[in-house]
Amino acid sequence: MNRIINYTLLFFLFLLSSCAYEPILNNKHHNFSINVDKINGDQKINSIIVNNFYNLKGKEKKYNLTISSTKVKNIISKDSKGDPSIFELLINVNYSVKKDGNILVTNNINKKVTYNNIADKFELENYEKIIINNISTNISDKIINSISEINE
Repeated sequence: MNRIINYTLLFFLFLLSSCAYEPILNNKHHNFSINVDKINGDQKINSIIVNNFYNLKGKEKKYNLTISSTKVKNIISKDSKGDPSIFELLINVNYSVKKDGNILVTNNINKKVTYNNIADKFELENYEKIIINNISTNISDKIINSISEINE
């Protein structure tokens, strides 16, 4: 009796592991490409966003993009000595999508992150780079998703 149950469980394990499940929102196959016309603002943020567009090599439709970004780092809280203890990082990206001279989408994306101060300044700087990289990647994904909604 135990053998039958074991074989049945093993069969279902193989059956479930061989299904071709793939998340819908994780589908990275787009049939359009993005050409960046104008870039203004923070160089780090813009370079991360533009680098995420290079893997889009669709030949059917080509969109032109204008990007303007800003980054603001604020001190939210200070400790008893007057040293900053909590920071806030605001990233704002304005973009517009054009095709054949017509503006299709104009949008503004704001992201805000608060984080604690780290005594080691080198570690704090690396942590801020990671935050900026993650937020910029997220923003570029949102831009790609807004264009793919137009494309449908």
